[in-house]
Amino acid sequence: MTSLPRETMTWLRSLGLRFELMFHRQAYEVDGRYRFWGGLAVGVVGGGKGMIDQHLAAADRSGIEVRFDSPVTGLATGSDGSVRGVMLADGQRFETDGVVVTSGGFEANPQMRAGYLGAGWDLALVRGTPYNTGEGIRMALAAGAQPYGHWSGCHAVAWDSRARATGDRELTNQLTRGGYPFGIVVNAEGRRFVDEGADFRNYTYAKYGAEILKQPAGVAYQLFDATSALLLRPEEYASAGITRVESDTVEGLAKELGMDEGRLAETVERFNAAVVPGRFDPTVKDGCRTEGITPPKSNWARPLTTPPYVAFPVTCGTSFTFGGLRIDADARVLDLSGRPVPGLYAAGELVGGLFWFNYPGGSGLTAGSVLGRRAGRSAAADTR
Repeated sequence: MTSLPRETMTWLRSLGLRFELMFHRQAYEVDGRYRFWGGLAVGVVGGGKGMIDQHLAAADRSGIEVRFDSPVTGLATGSDGSVRGVMLADGQRFETDGVVVTSGGFEANPQMRAGYLGAGWDLALVRGTPYNTGEGIRMALAAGAQPYGHWSGCHAVAWDSRARATGDRELTNQLTRGGYPFGIVVNAEGRRFVDEGADFRNYTYAKYGAEILKQPAGVAYQLFDATSALLLRPEEYASAGITRVESDTVEGLAKELGMDEGRLAETVERFNAAVVPGRFDPTVKDGCRTEGITPPKSNWARPLTTPPYVAFPVTCGTSFTFGGLRIDADARVLDLSGRPVPGLYAAGELVGGLFWFNYPGGSGLTAGSVLGRRAGRSAAADTR
């Protein structure tokens, strides 16, 4: 039986989207062959920009009108509680048999972040659009939708500490710092606070942003030496606009960072001394670990001994929130009694119950594609 993600990708390809193996992001050359790691090998040609361009082209070929600068202010409902259309800010009302809500979470709303995620989350930066402020969720709840999922959880990564408050459309994902499994991460006091090698980046990056936010001033520093820096993705660590500090000594690096020189040097020395020799392999959990220090490093541990030393200041960047609306297998939005709200469907990041406490890389786009297709089919079949 064809899997739902594969079936959906085949359908997207029939509409004109093109996919490619991600050699640049999810593969390393080992023993003369490229090996993919982390369970994520395929992406859209052109990344996020390419995906949007290809979707818009597909919509145009299908005769679908896409309106920008047309904010929706509410869902139009009938006397029976069914959703009958949408209200726009300019007073227009669009009547329809079905409405598919795909307006994202509330990650760009500082008040909602603090209210649901907790103290300090209003200070986090936002990786993406400033428009995902939870309005779509609120409209659906007002229409009788059931709130569902992990409302106090979100996808949050290591993000350039000097990035602006919301995402940059030109730099896109280049402000992410996902190479930490090959170095060490310290806080402003020069102390390590996470197991950088607990798992592949795909399975830790979305929760380690929250750990950074807990640190003094909500910042941390990813440290590498000349050897480990060779494994860093140029798009994330060598592009324009990246905050980077370099020195020929660890003490010099600490001075540049405004950190206690002795403490950072001690942290690096203790880490180096704790590394257990092994066969390093970036494409598998290689067991190259530390012993005798807390927190440990479980994989990809190598001493930092080759200058120059480089540091990348990072903070917490939120991607999307986990709480949202409850849907059924046909992407119909359910009410508080578990019954479908007539005429209302949902897909994407405002769907609750997909992720709890953590997130595997690539699964959000997959879920959005699969559920988006189901929502569209269900809405098209709505003949009330």
